[in-house]
Order: sequence, then structure tokens, then C-alpha cells
Amino acid sequence: MADTHDIRLKRLKFRSWHRGFVEADLILGGFVDRHARDLSPAQLDVLEHLLDQPDQDIYAWIVERTPTPSEFDTEIMSMIKTFRDEAHKTIGGAHGG
Repeated sequence: MADTHDIRLKRLKFRSWHRGFVEADLILGGFVDRHARDLSPAQLDVLEHLLDQPDQDIYAWIVERTPTPSEFDTEIMSMIKTFRDEAHKTIGGAHGG
């Protein structure tokens, strides 16, 4: 029988990569691929709650188009924003931007 933690991580990976909104897929999927295995069960709870929200809202919070509601302004959101900023700099640097 597969470990329940591994099953949870596989579900999170699927949910983060299959949002239906490409920009959210790339950020959330990449974040989960890189960081989910190192998150605590409580942090995974926060991430799962975030993934229950509409894609456009999550994306707007990540790129700070709209303020992140206090309920979602968590350590996980900060980590996702940092991940997105680092990925953006890496991609921009690769293209001379």
C-alpha cells in the first residue's frame, strides 16, 4: 500500500499542474514540484486550501495585481511569490531581459 503522504503529494502535483489557467499551472505546478516534498503537513494543509480558490484569484495574488486576502497571506503564499520571482528572473536572464 502506498504511503498516504506520497498519495497526498501526487494529488497536490496533479491539482497544481491541471488548473485550467496556464499561468497558474506553471507557477503552482513548478512550486509543488520543487517544494512540496519539503513542506510540513500543516503547510500542505495551507497549500491545499489555497488550491481550492479560483485560478484567477490565486494568480492575481501571486503577481500582486490584487492584495492577497489575510486568510491566504501565509508563509506558503510568500514562498510561492518568491518562487515565481526567482523563476521570472531566471527566465528573463536567459532571454537577456
